[in-house]
Amino acid sequence: MNEFEGNFFELPSKLPGGFELYQTVISSGNVTIERIISSGQTTPEKQWLEEDTDEWVILLQGNSEVMFEDGSKKNLVPGNYLLIPKNKKHKVTKTSIKPECIWLAIHY
Repeated sequence: MNEFEGNFFELPSKLPGGFELYQTVISSGNVTIERIISSGQTTPEKQWLEEDTDEWVILLQGNSEVMFEDGSKKNLVPGNYLLIPKNKKHKVTKTSIKPECIWLAIHY
């Protein structure tokens, strides 16, 4: 197996406790594809996430909730996807522990 092969659902033997695990799958030009694994982590209450690029995410496993600065919330279950426009403030307010959340994120 080379660096461009793998199993997206195979979890590492140990997950970080305080932070989500971010793994770049491939990055080329203005596009980055990454796998994110969450297991109960959320964005700190007074913090907002804000990307310099558009971010398209799909939740492949687990369940999660994303909240936007305007107070709207999106509950995600496997198969749900979401486009988060560049500079739109948001936070992750819930991620399941068992099963862990596995996300596919595309930044462009």
